[in-house]
Amino acid sequence: MGKKALMLAGKDNVAVLLDDLSKGEDVEISGIEQEYIIKGVDDISLGHKIALIRIEEGDRITKYGEVIGVALARINVGEHVHIHNMQSTLFKL
Repeated sequence: MGKKALMLAGKDNVAVLLDDLSKGEDVEISGIEQEYIIKGVDDISLGHKIALIRIEEGDRITKYGEVIGVALARINVGEHVHIHNMQSTLFKL
């Protein structure tokens, strides 16, 4: 069985992994009209985000149709999207 990730809105630029992903593995993006496959470039844990497109520094990170943060650096397709390369816009600590 292949690895899977969930994308709920067409404007999302990240998907949420439904399985642990190892670097170099393919992941099937589903939850939208057209399913497709991308290659993971990092080890990424279940529940974490994977970039669906190249996201430039300063670009908004969109998940489930909502802006959740801003990229702190360029994020390439298949990279792990987390606190090391994005700043949340949902709340401030």
